[in-house]
Amino acid sequence: MSSALHPPAAAPRQPDLTPGDWLEAGQSLLRRGGLKALKLRPLAEELRVSTGSFYHHFADFDGYQGALAQYFAQDQVTDMVDAIRRATADPVDRIRLLAQTVRRRGMSRLSIAMRAWAESDPRAQAAVERHDDLLMAFLTDCLEQAGFANEEAGVRAYALIALGLGKVHAPHLDMETLMEQLIRILCVPPAK
Repeated sequence: MSSALHPPAAAPRQPDLTPGDWLEAGQSLLRRGGLKALKLRPLAEELRVSTGSFYHHFADFDGYQGALAQYFAQDQVTDMVDAIRRATADPVDRIRLLAQTVRRRGMSRLSIAMRAWAESDPRAQAAVERHDDLLMAFLTDCLEQAGFANEEAGVRAYALIALGLGKVHAPHLDMETLMEQLIRILCVPPAK
């Protein structure tokens, strides 16, 4: 038969999407292109569905954006921190595991995109603040358990978060070992 009679098959439709699938897809778009990339058509294309299927989960795009901000602020961080706490009791290993998880999931790029969005949307601003509060509390707790006083632990937690957001060009440094060196400097108290 002629191929003109049978057009190419469309990409397979994602079965039974959940609101979480839409939120993850939105985060993927934010990571790659920032807020300007977060639009309904690219979002539907990311999931290989029609734009109409979006409305099975969200009343409108504004509501979706609010849910996306909330997801970044609460559920995602809480689930990640809980999993890390279950994975190891050692506080420095928890920080190391957090750094690995953030790197593997591309969460630094997402956090940078969320911070840019927060400049123009109070929901995103509140989400970033909540996200930072949760991470600061987790890291401060880990650092206190490692032996630092509360104030010093807070300063070091801040430094770790700021380092995670940095995009510094430093070709003379070995990027494979840099995070471990930074963890050793910031998270291991000096021997007494």
